[in-house]
Amino acid sequence: MFAEELISNQIPSLKPEQTVQVALDRLNEFKLKHLAVVNKGVFLGLLMEEDLLEVADHSVKVVDIPSTLINAFVLSAAHTYDVIRLMSQMKLTAVPVLDQQKKYLGVISINDVIDAVGEQFAVTETGGIIVLEIGNRDNSLAHIAQIVEADNAQVLSSSVNAFADTTRLELTLKINKTDITGLVASFERYNYHVKEVYNNIKIDDGSQERFDSFMNYLNV
Repeated sequence: MFAEELISNQIPSLKPEQTVQVALDRLNEFKLKHLAVVNKGVFLGLLMEEDLLEVADHSVKVVDIPSTLINAFVLSAAHTYDVIRLMSQMKLTAVPVLDQQKKYLGVISINDVIDAVGEQFAVTETGGIIVLEIGNRDNSLAHIAQIVEADNAQVLSSSVNAFADTTRLELTLKINKTDITGLVASFERYNYHVKEVYNNIKIDDGSQERFDSFMNYLNV
């Protein structure tokens, strides 16, 4: 997913001649701490809420306040991960998007990013979650996918978390079924370390109850 696809159509840019009060009202409306200042399609920078709060007279124009605009943006063809990286590194709540000619296209809010990540990782899809701890040399997604497919399931999404000063990796799988008991057993049979399991709803077909009744019968 590209940055251009995440642009919010609801958040307008701030003009240099608009007042501090307008800027504060807009920040409050959209629950943000940063606003893009744009003059005739030219991106001037991101204005921070903390700079606005230091101004006693809220009728002062944005162009006249002693603020330091942040020169942070992504190009329209940037990947979602680049947007997330910039937000994380600079602690931003909004990221401006420019085209190849550096013309301002719009802004991506932190809520837009959360929605995009949720869609990308199938967060809203029903399914179970399995967390495997593996060595970096054992990171064969093809083999892992084969194990999942052999259990008549599919991987909806996956993510890898690396740990510092170790060769171990944490692989999180979102599976398109909630009864993943058999799949967990399959991973363990192939010597994968199943670290955590979530949303595992074992289907009760009555077999366990029948088995328990049979064992009770034998013990009579």
